Amino acid sequence: MNMTADTNNGLAGNNSSLKSAAGEYLTFVLGKEQYGIEILKVQEIRGYDAVTQIANMPSFIKGVVNLRGKIVPIVDLRIKFNLGNVEYNEFTVVIILNLGGRIVGIVVDGVSDVRELQEEHLREVPALVTRIDTKYIVGLATVEEEMLILVDIEKLMTSDEMQLLDNTVH
Repeated sequence: MNMTADTNNGLAGNNSSLKSAAGEYLTFVLGKEQYGIEILKVQEIRGYDAVTQIANMPSFIKGVVNLRGKIVPIVDLRIKFNLGNVEYNEFTVVIILNLGGRIVGIVVDGVSDVRELQEEHLREVPALVTRIDTKYIVGLATVEEEMLILVDIEKLMTSDEMQLLDNTVH
């Protein structure tokens, strides 16, 4: 009985954080999976263009681009998440994010849709999911037989390894 009570208490805590995750998400494709990020963090979506590479950066940091006079670092999430072969094609796009005044671009395989996610769509991430560091994942959402992985893009982009971007670009 104590085990059930502990499990329920744990879920209640997670459900409250999932409740705050409800809202509109831009969905995009990386490899074979669908991901979502809060639409309010998205500034614009652009086709993938050549970037200026910076020496001694991790492989997932593709380089920088000049976006209307601002130097914007570009991160390839496929490389960051170790999702296998990276191919750039006509569907490859860069999502330009505004994270508290900091502009960053992320490369994804394609943009799908904007989805309104309700609390009942949201689930916590199972402990067995190990392919991507789960500290960057808000939860999972199921909508019309489709599974979305919801990414806390701000937490990912402000992680220690991403601080390399700030040191390089500024």
